Amino acid sequence: MNTTTHIERRHTITLPLDTAAAFALFTPKGEIAWVDDWRPEFFYPPDGEPRDGMVFRTGHGGETTLWACVAWEPEAHHMRYARVTPESRFGFVDVVCRALAPDMTAVTVGYDYTALSPAGQAYLDRLTEAEFAAMIDAWRELIMARIAVSGGAKR
Repeated sequence: MNTTTHIERRHTITLPLDTAAAFALFTPKGEIAWVDDWRPEFFYPPDGEPRDGMVFRTGHGGETTLWACVAWEPEAHHMRYARVTPESRFGFVDVVCRALAPDMTAVTVGYDYTALSPAGQAYLDRLTEAEFAAMIDAWRELIMARIAVSGGAKR
């Protein structure tokens, strides 16, 4: 690979939840509730409670990804992770939650990726702005289905 390609994607969704409840759904443990194949393996801390320096591993579609929490700011409803899918791509994931009303939260999800190989470049080429927005919108639908099953938005 002669050049390194870097992309940055951001998309915002709204959820009918208070900010703390919405924020909790985007932690590694919180995603277990709404992502069927999300099974993080926690290395530190072993209980999976988020904190600066947290390290865990996930697998999806034949790929393994290593994650580290590089910013844990629950008071600001912000978290940032570094992630690497070896032989493919390196990235950062940012999640920021902002109250729109007492039971309405805007969640902005950002992914910054750098290709590490031709396979990583192909992944970045497929992750257009429209594809990224569709992916995050699909997350909203999964969360809304979970809310419906759990009996409503208020927690």
